[in-house]
Amino acid sequence: MAIIDALLPEFDHEMATTRRILDRVPEAQFGWRPHVKSMSLAELSGHVANIPHWCSITLTGTSLDLSTLDKTKAPEARADLMGGFDKRVAAARAQLVKTTDAELFVPWTLKQGEHEVFTMPRISVLRTFVMNHLIHHRGQLTVYLRLNDVPLPAIYGPTADEQP
Repeated sequence: MAIIDALLPEFDHEMATTRRILDRVPEAQFGWRPHVKSMSLAELSGHVANIPHWCSITLTGTSLDLSTLDKTKAPEARADLMGGFDKRVAAARAQLVKTTDAELFVPWTLKQGEHEVFTMPRISVLRTFVMNHLIHHRGQLTVYLRLNDVPLPAIYGPTADEQP
């Protein structure tokens, strides 16, 4: 079995779960933030929706310098949030399905200017920098939604809002 065959079901599951969470983000609350140092609801949901693009970046190059990236703009409408997420997930999945085991073991480096943050095999980057990072911020987003009285969908099982 190719490694990607084991990774794709996880990717599909996490992206579907993330989509259900993003679909609950109320546009009317986009400017809300739990603390002055926290991202707004629009900024956090936009960040979550953008993370699948990092999968494509990881698979098409061997490094990323964060200092060269433009700051991601927060979505102004739910349609932008959802459409952007769906587009990035489709592009990432298309890259994943054609990735070989050998390509997954190519070293990949994250930089911040001259500072090397880490170098590790692409497969490790996909699991940590992409998937775990997305899951972390998705969890943060569920707290934002809960604090705004938005019912949460099932994630890894039923929530207090959606009992079977």
